[in-house]
Amino acid sequence: KTDLLPSEQYSYMSMWSLMAAPLFFSGDMAKLDDFTLGILCNHEVIDVNQDILGKQGRVIRDKDNEMVMAKELEDGSLAVGLFHVSGNTEMPSDYFIWGDDNTANQKISITAAELGIEGSFTVRDLWRQKDLGEFSGTFEAEVPYHGVSMVKISKVK
Repeated sequence: KTDLLPSEQYSYMSMWSLMAAPLFFSGDMAKLDDFTLGILCNHEVIDVNQDILGKQGRVIRDKDNEMVMAKELEDGSLAVGLFHVSGNTEMPSDYFIWGDDNTANQKISITAAELGIEGSFTVRDLWRQKDLGEFSGTFEAEVPYHGVSMVKISKVK
């Protein structure tokens, strides 16, 4: 049992995967519910964590109520996390302030220029394991408070 909201669980697993942090679980796997198993066992998110390049994600943007991270992957694509955080950018430990009552979603975007991409790119939602289509210039997602949109961005060839 956890006190974390579902959006917070997605955020933590996304951040660990983007940072190439060791993934471990120290509880009884037999007692996990289907949702938590889905968080811990999503193979596309784990693939980001275990990518052969072993690179850590870098912060692309950190302002207001958003933090955007990108991680280069061996296949030439980028894993990108669009995080809706508390807005306290002076203290990263306070990105997720527990117990506050802000529940509004926020639109967060990333541009091809910020990612160093020219031309069109495809976007895949890694948590939902669903292709979102081809974009040119900007990708935008509506992200729940303390949540994340974790996507894989690939340049169209």
